Amino acid sequence: MALRLSVAGLLFWIAGICVADPVVVQGVRLWTATDNTRVVLDLSGPVEHELFLLEGPDRAVIDLHGATLKSGLTAQGSQGVIQSLRSGVRNGSDLRLVLDLKSKVKPRSFLLKPDGANGYRLVMDLRDVPGSVAGRSSKSAPTTTAASTQTSYKAPTKTEVKSSAPIRAAEPVVAAIETPVPEAAESTPVAPAPVKTISDAPQGRDLIIAIDAGHGGKDTGALGSAGTREKDVVLAIARKLAVQVNKEPGMRAVLVRDGDHFIRLRDRMKKAREQRADLFVSIHADAFRDRSARGSSVFVVSERGATSEMARILADQENAADLVGGVSLNDKDDLLKSVLLDLSQSASIEASMSVADNVLGELKRLGNVHKSRVQQAGFMVLKSPDVPSILVETAFISNPREERQLRDSRYQQKLALAIMSGVRAYFRTNPPPGTLVAAREHVIKRGDTLSELAQRYAVSMSRLRVANGLSDDTLRVGSVLRIPSEDS
Repeated sequence: MALRLSVAGLLFWIAGICVADPVVVQGVRLWTATDNTRVVLDLSGPVEHELFLLEGPDRAVIDLHGATLKSGLTAQGSQGVIQSLRSGVRNGSDLRLVLDLKSKVKPRSFLLKPDGANGYRLVMDLRDVPGSVAGRSSKSAPTTTAASTQTSYKAPTKTEVKSSAPIRAAEPVVAAIETPVPEAAESTPVAPAPVKTISDAPQGRDLIIAIDAGHGGKDTGALGSAGTREKDVVLAIARKLAVQVNKEPGMRAVLVRDGDHFIRLRDRMKKAREQRADLFVSIHADAFRDRSARGSSVFVVSERGATSEMARILADQENAADLVGGVSLNDKDDLLKSVLLDLSQSASIEASMSVADNVLGELKRLGNVHKSRVQQAGFMVLKSPDVPSILVETAFISNPREERQLRDSRYQQKLALAIMSGVRAYFRTNPPPGTLVAAREHVIKRGDTLSELAQRYAVSMSRLRVANGLSDDTLRVGSVLRIPSEDS
């Protein structure tokens, strides 16, 4: 973990931080997915911002410090969970956007750096809260805004969720459609209302787990003797794993393939990187001419496979804008590119091996394993230089008994639970800084004391004792300490 932290620190030190003043919002776009509405602000530079929720009626408010709208542009529109979108000036120098909502949402926001085709973008995701009806279609085209006037609003006071830390996710590639909208109506002042589930939550981002169901579409994968197709059973397992990931506090699943369609191997890896995934898990079913072959296996990329991918990235000019740990390579010389990629890949392989060890250990509990140790191979989907990646061969579809198991929904669920247990165990001991998992738990290390941890996390010792059922201040090395909020 220390290696990964040092790599990240080096990369961001090289990247540097640029501050532009004033920041101009040059465009506003809305985009809707199945359970998420996205707002994208095109910016002239990076900006500090705060995002929070208000109730009665439901609203999402975002304040951009030292920002203004481009002349002739308004933040206005209606799409997805957003009923209307208004803009105003706050404190004479800040820009406020108020999103009137059709239902309750779980918000998050993150800043995207320029990628060659786009400049700075501030992205806000408004995810539906289960049981809350948004009253919208499953998908719709994005919209941009038209000219109108600005209005000013009274500043709310509490329930703020600061969102200046980046969230590892990516903006969808969509074409904007110009849509005329009416002028902004005068609105009533914004008044705060308590949103306990948001304001009391630890600050940080979700861990993003990219789950890749192998094969798909014209590529059926291996076939069992009873006609079972690999592409079908691995998709079922991937979906069950996604459900388990989304149940875990501080984690969010992204399915690389959520239907019967073909995706090229390199595009699978690319999609995970676009989502800023913390982990990539590829699900497969093995096959062999000997029908007695059985058991699960877990793979990570081989050193040779990683080296060949690094050479391809360095040689291919189209990858000049690729990001490694959030740093663009397009302005680096070949030697520096090579050093950055080598550092990032070494840390990624180390993390991959740790995750794979945990997952393999859980699969051993479930049943037979084909290989008792983590295997290494040059699988294309495992070659991402900055996303820890594993490939799980769940069973041998060519083995009649294991083919029957793979077709069984209950056994698919057991496989998903085993993989999830391994992933959870890894991140509990290696929580990336800035994530909700890191903010929520602490793994006790030698030398830790309750008083020191209370001071570090700004919480009283009594609350730590109550939250963890401690009768005294004794801590056991390796145990997980839950870190509560002082008000919980």
